[in-house]
Amino acid sequence: MQQETAPPTRHVRVRQDRGHTVLELRGDIDIAAAVEIAPYLDRVTAHRDVRLVIDLGGVDFFDCSGLRLLYRARSRVLDQNGRLRLVCTHPLTLRVLRITGLAKLLPPYPTLDAALERPEAASEPR
Repeated sequence: MQQETAPPTRHVRVRQDRGHTVLELRGDIDIAAAVEIAPYLDRVTAHRDVRLVIDLGGVDFFDCSGLRLLYRARSRVLDQNGRLRLVCTHPLTLRVLRITGLAKLLPPYPTLDAALERPEAASEPR
């Protein structure tokens, strides 16, 4: 069951799906977008045991500002004993994630369904 938890903006939509908070990012994720996204990210990662999925399926461009958002989300989720999953298939974004090593910390799932349905992995941030 999907439920909208925050009104969508140009770069982010927050909703609930199968017991997870899904943060859908879209468009160009640069410094201007990061300023818009950060409050949403902080709000959803402030809760204990959060189960968060960040979906980059609608992202066209992703720079170091996007990387900072992902690192921040991971850190905050770990601090709250939560779980974080990442959905990404865009070749250039995947390349950035691999080059920076973030793909090892947040292995990307190919689809939102895969991220939501997969059993908890031992290596997944908890």
